[in-house]
Amino acid sequence: MSAAATVIARMEPRLAEVTDAVRDVILAQIPELHGDAQLTELLRASVEGNIATIFAAIRHGIDVAGVTAPVAAVEYARRLAQHDVTPNALVRAYRLGQQELLRLVFAEVRAGGVDADTALEVFEATFTATSQYIDWISEQVVEVYRQELDRWRESRERIRGEQIRRILAGGKESRGTDELSSALRYPLREHSLAVILWYPQPVLERGELIGMERFLNLASKHLGAAATPLFMAHDRQTAWGWIPLSARAADGAVEALRRLADGDPQAPSVAIGAPRRGTAGFVRSHELARDARAVALRASGEERVTVASDDTGVVIAAMLGGDLSTADVWVREVLGPLAEATDSDAHLRHSLQVFLEAGSSFTAAAPVLHLHTNTVKYRVRKAIERRGRPLEDGRLDVEIALLLCRRFPAILGPHWR
Repeated sequence: MSAAATVIARMEPRLAEVTDAVRDVILAQIPELHGDAQLTELLRASVEGNIATIFAAIRHGIDVAGVTAPVAAVEYARRLAQHDVTPNALVRAYRLGQQELLRLVFAEVRAGGVDADTALEVFEATFTATSQYIDWISEQVVEVYRQELDRWRESRERIRGEQIRRILAGGKESRGTDELSSALRYPLREHSLAVILWYPQPVLERGELIGMERFLNLASKHLGAAATPLFMAHDRQTAWGWIPLSARAADGAVEALRRLADGDPQAPSVAIGAPRRGTAGFVRSHELARDARAVALRASGEERVTVASDDTGVVIAAMLGGDLSTADVWVREVLGPLAEATDSDAHLRHSLQVFLEAGSSFTAAAPVLHLHTNTVKYRVRKAIERRGRPLEDGRLDVEIALLLCRRFPAILGPHWR
């Protein structure tokens, strides 16, 4: 029997003691591995299985390169994946375990009073065996970890997605706000700012959803979110997101998000809702973001765009947007020649719309248009003349037609339908 095998034979009866010592060092050095009693006990079983395998390999001269990871070690890797513990913590645990085991073996060698050459032989044999074992086994358990993490995340995302869709659909919920928040890992009591994200064209080599989630996380930090945002893939090219905000952070959040998106050429298109509080606010903000996107899709085509529900006329345009296939005909009927797709008519329409939004005040409209009051009067008069009817004749229709022209510029073009 080799010197190393002799030392291990003396230590085997104390396997439980050695196991506890190694486990304690791992838990002391890696806080991420602290869990419930069941997880801690599984860690101990994993440590014991690994040490027993190493002891057997050294005693009987077994090649560790062909050893299969102990059942407890495999299960422990799966559980860590389910608890979102990083794989680095798992690999580090094996390295720390090796260090502590070598320390205990060397202590046993010293206690045996062997000569220096024998002590070195034992240490080298143990170090070689444990290193080879850990290299081989860590590959196995990390692969198990990754497979379980993918499966677990997919399952969790599916369940969470189903829960989100039930909430958005207004389904009856037996659970309260706090329980729902726990299930979603999202604070529903805060103000929610919903967004819908998409790329008009595929632009990322690693996939659009990755880019969208990255942007949502960036936006969340930029707005000073109260917690981690909620991200959900609606399909392969569209994502839904919610950013939890305090009442103070909610003020001005829409404009801050718009500036962030507009200033980032790699950002996706963004449709922004409005901050609303509670579960009902979570739903309403998403509805507003959905309305904003409906308008953006019809208006922007394949161009990247940022649009918010509180932009002038967006919600109204969305409500009118169920079927706009014949809207161009109606707009031309209401506006007459003013609906021509020329630059001069576009300027006249804009001046008329601002005038109406300003309460039919030339004085109030002038600074908005950056024009002199008399110039505003001239343009409004010309717009009315182009229409061919007095402004009082169907004024509400005029305002809606102007709104449609503003929100859907292509409505006056040749390819609207």
